[in-house]
Amino acid sequence: VLSFIIFICYIASLVTSFFMAPLLEFLLALFLFFAHASKLNEKFKGLYWPLSDFLRCVTAAIIYFAISIAAVSRYSDGASKAAGVFGFVATIVFAIDFYITFNDLVAFLKQGSSESPEERKSEDEASNSDSD
Repeated sequence: VLSFIIFICYIASLVTSFFMAPLLEFLLALFLFFAHASKLNEKFKGLYWPLSDFLRCVTAAIIYFAISIAAVSRYSDGASKAAGVFGFVATIVFAIDFYITFNDLVAFLKQGSSESPEERKSEDEASNSDSD
């Protein structure tokens, strides 16, 4: 929703060159929302969905911060200032989101690496002997 508001502000402002970043972020967030809602993330196991969400949040926070600084410092119309302020709010929201997602990633990686190679080998041998 915040990306859509920023997109509308950039369309109404003199800074029309910046409207593409919030539009792409809005569409990507919409795609990930529908992918999660339709259980698409469970069908495609090869893609680690929290990692893609983490990368989306990191890049969005960086891009929103950069274009917000440019919009606030270079342009004087009200819509540009509003888009810049909303962009700073979006930067904070995305920074919080990628911090939370990063903690989930770390927990997942610790869970996957807590199993020693000997335990994995014994599990593989047990599954091979069961199939014989």
